[in-house]
Amino acid sequence: MGFWIFMLVVDLFIPLTMIGIGALFRIHPPQQINFLYGYRTAMSMKNTDTWLFANRYFARIWLWAGVVLLLLTWWPLLFCLGKSTEYTSVVGLVVCLVQVLVLLLSLIPVECALRRTFDAAGNRR
Repeated sequence: MGFWIFMLVVDLFIPLTMIGIGALFRIHPPQQINFLYGYRTAMSMKNTDTWLFANRYFARIWLWAGVVLLLLTWWPLLFCLGKSTEYTSVVGLVVCLVQVLVLLLSLIPVECALRRTFDAAGNRR
């Protein structure tokens, strides 16, 4: 049971982080372009307009994806209750890998939205 709790805590880390950062950026998005805090890509850092747009869009995506991942993380792990440590660790690893994939793929809609809204120089279309 102790290992199952450990795996649950580990697997909840990514969705809770996504929810936390998404909520933080939604409430208090970074106002100034910087190299430490915010959604930093070449396109998002073109100017203040692209920066604010990207950070707001990113906040919505991560908040939504984090909530969905949080809800979906419980189900596979519930089926591990009472199973061996090896089985639980494999299921926990698969859940974590899916979460990382969702985390990385969440960058694609933000970049697509930036390119739909702004030209290559960062001017609104």
